[in-house]
Amino acid sequence: MHDFSNGAAYIGGELVPISEAKISLLDWGFLHSDATYDVVHVWNGSFFRLHDHIARFVTGMKKLRMSLPYKPGNLQSILINCVKASGLRAAYVEMICTRGMPKPGSRDPRDCKNQFFAFAIPFVWIATPEKQKEGLHLVISRYQRIPCGSVDPTVKNYHWLDMVMGLFEAYDRGGETTVVVDDRENLIEGPGFNIFAVKNNTITTPAQGVLEGITRRTVIELAAGQGYELLQRELPADDARNADEVFVSSTAGGIMPVTKIDGITIGSGLPGSVTQALGAGYWQLHNNPDYNYKIDYAE
Repeated sequence: MHDFSNGAAYIGGELVPISEAKISLLDWGFLHSDATYDVVHVWNGSFFRLHDHIARFVTGMKKLRMSLPYKPGNLQSILINCVKASGLRAAYVEMICTRGMPKPGSRDPRDCKNQFFAFAIPFVWIATPEKQKEGLHLVISRYQRIPCGSVDPTVKNYHWLDMVMGLFEAYDRGGETTVVVDDRENLIEGPGFNIFAVKNNTITTPAQGVLEGITRRTVIELAAGQGYELLQRELPADDARNADEVFVSSTAGGIMPVTKIDGITIGSGLPGSVTQALGAGYWQLHNNPDYNYKIDYAE
């Protein structure tokens, strides 16, 4: 009898416990970081914005010239089955397409058969609810994000070494997370999140070189609905340091406050009113059937 209590994975057409999920050492997804993926979360037994995540995943595959023998409805069923097998009511659910492996001796990507994997594990937080009460200490990294002329940032990818090194830099400087920059020290994004700065109730978020996150999209929609002006443009590092509020957005936790940057206190040093209003709106959407897909665990 399989134990799925720590999570379930879809590998080679079968559901297996997450501890048994493995891919080939020769898969180019591992060797070359030649893959795309997407992450959707389950909260209170419902997927949040599932169709939007699947749509972005499919678009990313097309941009990378990958294809799978699955329609969006098939992908949805696989993700649902991973969550149902695990029994998790709050889960972090990932779908992955790798380039796969070419025939022996070939280095031609056209010879590869693309591979699909998926898994569901317990919900992952960038900042836990307890941490969100005080806010994150973010460090602006000296590391630059890979230019969008090299890797399309709108395709979710595993090219994270710039952000991983930024994290080590942040830890060395007493911070908890990081944001990488472009060649002019404009903020781009962090490991798994988009960033926003608030000044005089106007919200600014980077427009170029970023993953267009589904939670980022939710923030943009909520800001419009709550009457805030939101600008998508360059975000210089000093604009963030001098902001009234700063927050980040991610599937792994929603809308999360940043209260210190490079050791400098932001605003009052506590989560600001705009951040709190948007955060409350975000979690309220989890009760809106237009945004949620309820899982029938008994089916």
